[in-house]
Amino acid sequence: MPLMNVSSAKENILKKIRQALSESTPIPFPQSEGSHSVFQPSRQDLEIEFAEQFTKLLGKFIFCVDHREMVDQLNVLVINQAWKKVFCREEKIREMLRSHGFETSASGLGECDAAITTCEGLVARTGTIILSSANPSGRTVSVYAPVHICIAYTDQLVYDIRDGLVALKEKYHQQLPSVMSFATGPSRTADIEKTLVVGVHGPKQVYLFLVDRH
Repeated sequence: MPLMNVSSAKENILKKIRQALSESTPIPFPQSEGSHSVFQPSRQDLEIEFAEQFTKLLGKFIFCVDHREMVDQLNVLVINQAWKKVFCREEKIREMLRSHGFETSASGLGECDAAITTCEGLVARTGTIILSSANPSGRTVSVYAPVHICIAYTDQLVYDIRDGLVALKEKYHQQLPSVMSFATGPSRTADIEKTLVVGVHGPKQVYLFLVDRH
């Protein structure tokens, strides 16, 4: 008799489940289903939004009207910081820099003072640099070097991370990079006695040279 009661109770539960699955239940909060960003677009230019957020995170932001101004600013930075060796693995960037009289090294990442890379995009809302393994520099250069210098362009700016992921999908289609990372300012940790320490497991400084390309 107890077995029959258990079986009957189980059948009642299954019946209710089947009935619930056959009837559509309205979503209580349809606006929260991820079809739209929860963040409202910025009312100011993306360049300004990114610069504000990036500098809040201790990033160093430099806006340049063209490559010539960028190289001039880069030369000033190298002189002021007394850097002896700047590493860059990306041949197109090395050629561009060389054409304006700035020399970099493609070897000896471990001995460099700073390393230059490009990026996949910039997220204005969070001041984030999007990097991927598809870039010739990969992720190693931006993490291993004591100072990361990123060269980016104004047409790479998007408002939110969601927009950045959409742009990556449109660029690579079904061949997405195996690794995509989002760098938001210099590396930091507060695990040591709740004290913020910068540069523990990544660059101590991050410079973003934003070149106008509209």
